[in-house]
Amino acid sequence: MSVTIWHNPRCSKSRQTLELLRDRGVEPTVVEYLKTPPDAVAIKAALKKLGLKPRDLLRRGEAAYKERGLADPGLSDDDIIAAMIAEPVLIERPVVIAGDRAAIGRPPESVLEIL
Repeated sequence: MSVTIWHNPRCSKSRQTLELLRDRGVEPTVVEYLKTPPDAVAIKAALKKLGLKPRDLLRRGEAAYKERGLADPGLSDDDIIAAMIAEPVLIERPVVIAGDRAAIGRPPESVLEIL
């Protein structure tokens, strides 16, 4: 099975999740999503696998969340996805995708359920 991690090497949870995968013998495709942001198709596919709405994948503590007015309940899913593409720091991390399933590595052990 192919496994991909949307990874931020500066994030401790992301590093722990990557280490956990490797400790389990899984060598994932590592996508440093801040350098190579996912496009709308990839974000929508991940959301479907996660069973989440776009708003659920937002990091609300980021300055960009407030600056872009993302708390506005009138924003559409496409508006939120566009903000994630423009400011990938807004995407909750790490996201691990394995086949037709995905999980957010918070806590890191949560990704074991999809392997």
